[in-house]
Amino acid sequence: MTQQGQASRVLLAIRVNATPARAFAAFTEEIGQWWRPNGLFEFRRGRSGVLSFEPGSNGRLIETYEDGTIFVIGEVRLWEPPRRLVVAWRQESFSPDQSTELHVRFEEAGEQTRVTVEHFGWDTIPQRHAARHGFPLGAFQLRFAEWWQVMLRNLRDRA
Repeated sequence: MTQQGQASRVLLAIRVNATPARAFAAFTEEIGQWWRPNGLFEFRRGRSGVLSFEPGSNGRLIETYEDGTIFVIGEVRLWEPPRRLVVAWRQESFSPDQSTELHVRFEEAGEQTRVTVEHFGWDTIPQRHAARHGFPLGAFQLRFAEWWQVMLRNLRDRA
């Protein structure tokens, strides 16, 4: 999906007081510490668990629930520490042909690191789909961006 879904891209960036290596490690190794479930953007309806990465180019992003079961959010498509990360991103209610893709860049910015998140592909998810909550694309992008802002502030505080 890389470079597709440009029209529906959600783009955010934040600076963190850390090196790119530390920011990448905080994003990938400590996601379970800074990621907070949100009832509006659940991966599985009515369930929330702890996110983690299975690292590496053949890894996955998963959510683990209290009963030990997991949901595979997506496979890692690009793992280039400490610069880039690309992960497929789907919810349980997506059909097999529906998926979105998360791109994360970690760029040195003086003594800080700019973490840029681009989430592509929301135009492939119909407005009536549960994941979009009936929002027109623009309104959905705004809500999703607001949610990502909260997540990135959590990351900044962690890194």
